[in-house]
Amino acid sequence: MGSLYKEEQDDWLTVCLKYLLFVFNFLFWMGGGVVMGVGIWTLIDKGDYLSLLASSTFAVSAYILLLAGGLVMVTGFLGCCAVIREQRGLLSMYFSCLLVIFLIELIAGVLAYVYYQRLSEELKQHLSKTMTENYAQPGKEGITKAVDQLQQDFKCCGSNNSYDWQHSVYILSSESEKRLVPDSCCKTITLRCGRRDHPSNIYKVEGGCITKLEQFLADHLLIIGAVGIGVACLQCKSAVNTIDEELREGIKR
Repeated sequence: MGSLYKEEQDDWLTVCLKYLLFVFNFLFWMGGGVVMGVGIWTLIDKGDYLSLLASSTFAVSAYILLLAGGLVMVTGFLGCCAVIREQRGLLSMYFSCLLVIFLIELIAGVLAYVYYQRLSEELKQHLSKTMTENYAQPGKEGITKAVDQLQQDFKCCGSNNSYDWQHSVYILSSESEKRLVPDSCCKTITLRCGRRDHPSNIYKVEGGCITKLEQFLADHLLIIGAVGIGVACLQCKSAVNTIDEELREGIKR
């Protein structure tokens, strides 16, 4: 009688642990969706600004996060299937992938935080030069589009202020048609509206576009870093719990 009761108790415990494993893996899969979503959001939301950066670290962090999110979702699905079907082969593959994914997400998070520390200096050194030397120049259409979008989205004009455009290759050329600033500086864009740089006509923002872009990128980098490191740690904890439960349960054949 005692052995029968113990066997029923073990069966009940096995079922509970099995469902607990499934829940862990489902949360792992959900975490992958969050990571992938952040990567996609980072690249899509004003992704044209990437051409204005000297370093590709920002884009690389987002792409790594996107890759990690995809791997997490696939791995989480494998984990769920392994628990439901009680296949040790899939579980072994699942646990092997966990370490790789953890490292990938950790790298993305660390890259984001490292780049965050030197973001301000890079923008100060690079953005002004990019805008004044490359705007509206042959073969630099991507930069021109990015600058126009930047000035309109953030309602700013010039890297530090509108007077930066006085040193622009474009403004000093005949192609500017006597514009003082690009038309994208205007509050209401019309043809050649950049000929008048009065505050009533163009955006006069303290700190210029550098301040606006720095804040935008910093916010994204903090999110990338937090999601990359945070989700990686949570998934690592989940993996440890899953392994522990798997060892305790010893999924029965």
